[in-house]
Amino acid sequence: MATADYTVTEATDQPWRTVFGHPDPYPEQADGIEAARAVADDGGFLALEGACGTGKTMLALTAGIDLVRDPDSDYERVLVLTSVKQQLRQFEADLRTINDDLPDDWRPVSGMTLVGKADVCPYARENRGRIDTSNVYERCEGLRERTRDLVGDGGETTAGALAEQARRAQTGLADTGEDGASYLETAGEPTPYLPEMPEHGGSATRDGVEYCPFYAQYLDDLPEDGDAAEAVPFDFADRGLIDAEELVRLSAGHGTCPHSMMGAILPQVEVVVGNYYHAFDPTTVGGFTGALVDDSTFVVCDEAHMLEPRVRDLVSDGVADASLRDAENELTRVIQPVQFEDSGRRVEGTTDADLVRGELADAEVSLDEVKLLVEFVRDLREELDRRVEGFLDAERRGWRDDPTDLDDEEIPLRDPEEPGVDDITEWARDAGYGEKVWARAEQVGAVAARILDEAEEEDRQRAAPGVGRTLNAWYRCDHETYFRELELLRTWDETEPPDSWRRAYNARLALHNCVPADAIGERLADFGGGVLMSATLAPLDVFREVTGLNYIESEGRPLEQRTYGLGFPEENRASFAVDAPKFTFSNRGPPGEDNETRRAHADAAAEVAATTPGNVLVGMPSYGEAEWMAGELEADGRVGKEVLIDESSDDTATEALKTDFFDGDAKVLVTSIRGTLTEGVDYEGDRLAAAVICGVPIINTSSPRTRAVKTAYDREFGDGFETALTVPAVRKARQAIGRVIRGSDEVGVRCLIDARYARESWNAVREYLPEYEREEFRPVSPDMLRFGLERFWDDHR
Repeated sequence: MATADYTVTEATDQPWRTVFGHPDPYPEQADGIEAARAVADDGGFLALEGACGTGKTMLALTAGIDLVRDPDSDYERVLVLTSVKQQLRQFEADLRTINDDLPDDWRPVSGMTLVGKADVCPYARENRGRIDTSNVYERCEGLRERTRDLVGDGGETTAGALAEQARRAQTGLADTGEDGASYLETAGEPTPYLPEMPEHGGSATRDGVEYCPFYAQYLDDLPEDGDAAEAVPFDFADRGLIDAEELVRLSAGHGTCPHSMMGAILPQVEVVVGNYYHAFDPTTVGGFTGALVDDSTFVVCDEAHMLEPRVRDLVSDGVADASLRDAENELTRVIQPVQFEDSGRRVEGTTDADLVRGELADAEVSLDEVKLLVEFVRDLREELDRRVEGFLDAERRGWRDDPTDLDDEEIPLRDPEEPGVDDITEWARDAGYGEKVWARAEQVGAVAARILDEAEEEDRQRAAPGVGRTLNAWYRCDHETYFRELELLRTWDETEPPDSWRRAYNARLALHNCVPADAIGERLADFGGGVLMSATLAPLDVFREVTGLNYIESEGRPLEQRTYGLGFPEENRASFAVDAPKFTFSNRGPPGEDNETRRAHADAAAEVAATTPGNVLVGMPSYGEAEWMAGELEADGRVGKEVLIDESSDDTATEALKTDFFDGDAKVLVTSIRGTLTEGVDYEGDRLAAAVICGVPIINTSSPRTRAVKTAYDREFGDGFETALTVPAVRKARQAIGRVIRGSDEVGVRCLIDARYARESWNAVREYLPEYEREEFRPVSPDMLRFGLERFWDDHR
């Protein structure tokens, strides 16, 4: 989408300065923009670590938009991916800043934010009609399918007639003078329809067919050539950024479907803001955002230190016990009508046998294949049941007497440290289930769902396709980079028998991709170029390996690296690496144990909290340790401030806790470094005066899944403990520390408490800090910490 809006300013030969949203860039921003633009011109990527406040968001947007507006460039759009909602809002804000500062004769940069159906569906947003907001996707797909059936070949009516029928229903209700005549309103805009979902047809003896008038209007506006952009009833090219609220307002006011508008607009705008799902989730890319994944897209991966773990989850797979049960029922309902007809019976309410035969024939799937998959799924559930019971009987004796006192569990299906065939695959082979059932499961499941969707008016997502896909992947994926296990997740279901483990657990067959580097690298290679950036990428050589950037380079595409430290006045911050005993489990013991290690860490955290004239954040390796530390700081009022404790909770509770922390007198907030309050949270201004990190937040190394990932990284990268565990843990600590100093006028203390940060030893992590941080985080003994704190704050009171 290169345009004539590309000029060299009088003051400089750097045309990107016209796009840059502020009068002057930081030196680091100018260098980064030039580097990103140059490497992307050659189809490459920039890996950029920039400390908080570097202006990475504006840097990346400027480089990408400049390329899109350059008539000599092949780039047509910028795709921004971020895993943190606050960062998404920052990209929106910076894009608006860019548009506000463009020359008067330039058209604004067009942009759109991608959100889910529940955020844009007018009925779901207002929780009206008969929409179940917990099931928006399935409900929407069912309504769309019924709407298409009504207006398709051989349908009863047209899309325009359906939309007009819904509009007339509103007018007719108002004409009768009936009470309650009102339009459905959303995003501050009235729509042309009633709050209730309309129906087509129907009589005294037959219900009508429920349909979506917004989708009907979209279909009516869609031209014969299928160009969805022509169905958009408003000008989007000159509106700048269209966020979710604006999209809903513009679409619903016209009476058309906001989600369909999102799909129609996204290939046309210059900047698309989304999350990692939109580029790395196979289902999302295949069904929605595929048009963005090509070499005309400049991709920006924000919070790129999270790229590896987030994509690992997206390219892993799994199937729950409940899904296996539902798939078995669905497959059985496909088989039954043919079996009944063959036996001379006809059972009311079952699917038509001719429909089943016809669909199976069209898909080249035999009835015997469906029967085989039913038997396999049924036997697989029985094997799963046997294994779960056996594990609980052996490891959690007495679980039947008190099933409420259970934790989440992992049941490995092979030795995590010795790659080999898993127990389920071996069980299936011994039971006589060979390649045929595994390899055909996906196709059989898909056709079963299609048959039931055609035969049953039920808005739900069928289980059979997902089960079939997972079974196929289970058989197809290798046993070195993939790890298979049973996951038991705590729940409570009163409908299950008292002596059943299903009363206390959801079980899931999990297929974990331990090494997602290939998946990341191959997907990044689909784009024309881009920027991967974060405040914590170091060590960059490790980052390149685990995110597949080395694959990009092996394809002959350039890769550049930049590291920018804090550009704010160094005298405004004090940074301590406290040489306290290592906060490892072998040193500290369980929470509540009184020993030198725990006393040293509690004392150091209390020193910072008591001395600092403002809010203090204390990060611990886990929520359990956070609870212990909060108790220590509260004891005898030793810090002279209110102490807040963060727990693993929902977004509402977390937001309330943040509000409490920011309001009123200075407080201490204790949390887990692996929680949500240490990354992507805005602590600008006087919201935070000090951050304390106790220990190195390495995840539980006894977990079978963690051991499998470490083993896979050993084989792939040479040192699994370093690349899979230590480096991500140090990045977590650095993210938390980075909350303190966010601007040139901010003042604060940063404190890493653990000898591993302070000095070299066999398990030290100091080497994983970038050089500019190693220079600032000078080692200090615990007894000298108070002196350093008091001197700093005396200078800044």
